[in-house]
Amino acid sequence: MTGKGRHGKSERVQLKRLLKLAEGLPPLTMAVVHPVDEESLRGALEARDQGLIQPVLVGPGHRIRRCAEEAGVSLADVAIEETEHSHGAAERAAAMAREGEVDALMKGSLHTREFMGAIVPRDAGLRTGRRMSHVWVMDVPSYPRPLLITDSAINIRPDLMTKADIIQNAIELSEAMGTDRPRVAIISATEEVNPALQSTVDAAALCKMAERGQIRGGRLDGPLAFDNAISEEAASAKGIGGDVAGRADILLAPDVESANMLGKQLHYLAGAEAAGIVLGARVPLVLTSRADDRFSRMAACAIAQLMVKAAKDRREQAMREQRES
Repeated sequence: MTGKGRHGKSERVQLKRLLKLAEGLPPLTMAVVHPVDEESLRGALEARDQGLIQPVLVGPGHRIRRCAEEAGVSLADVAIEETEHSHGAAERAAAMAREGEVDALMKGSLHTREFMGAIVPRDAGLRTGRRMSHVWVMDVPSYPRPLLITDSAINIRPDLMTKADIIQNAIELSEAMGTDRPRVAIISATEEVNPALQSTVDAAALCKMAERGQIRGGRLDGPLAFDNAISEEAASAKGIGGDVAGRADILLAPDVESANMLGKQLHYLAGAEAAGIVLGARVPLVLTSRADDRFSRMAACAIAQLMVKAAKDRREQAMREQRES
């Protein structure tokens, strides 16, 4: 997402930091699905020029080439994987990821439902033991650190165990971005557990799950109202202490509606910008929206690079531990 909010355009401090973190990492081979509009095509090519990805454009070749001609960009040395239509492009890209031909996928000019519909089925071969979830990495001008909001696109009404996976995905992303033991605020309308409000009950259970090692790597607290999660003054006024209140790195929203509205409110009213990605699949999925500019798309590609590196590091660590045991 990009645009001016009430507080003006973001300086993109946090998104620029992501690009800096990705410097020196090898470019990802990324299937760009149905890039038949100027924004998605230019975004992929600019990410290539920045050394973030090596794009493979998947879709109707004649439409991709016409788009490039109208945009005045060259497709010399850019691979095109021909398909007849957007649905076929999504299916072909998923197959390429399953076969290890590409490291990541990026949504182009097609609906999220169509893009994810080729990835989510078990026979697509891209699912893992973890539920997939979407994360917005928000660059909020008035907040001193990246703010991860989840899940605003995939899981509509997540139950307790799905929320545990959503949190774990976000923790691993935050760690890949350089945050040690990220602070996870499980937000609701109140900071008190109320049996009539399921999100508060889930929050209490998730915190206990983290204590017992069922969620690893982060510091959890909740339920917390939004103000208590991001404002130390608000948390202090209500007597809420702990490591998380007022300093959250990650916000887990109760459902897709609240997460989606929260992210868009920060964007349009507070001048925040965002890069979106889907985690929990075998490869990172860059989930762009029509409102994303090319800088946001590049930042999302940098996130994908960091996630691929983190996954490789975890595999190598597991192999070392296995050899030593």
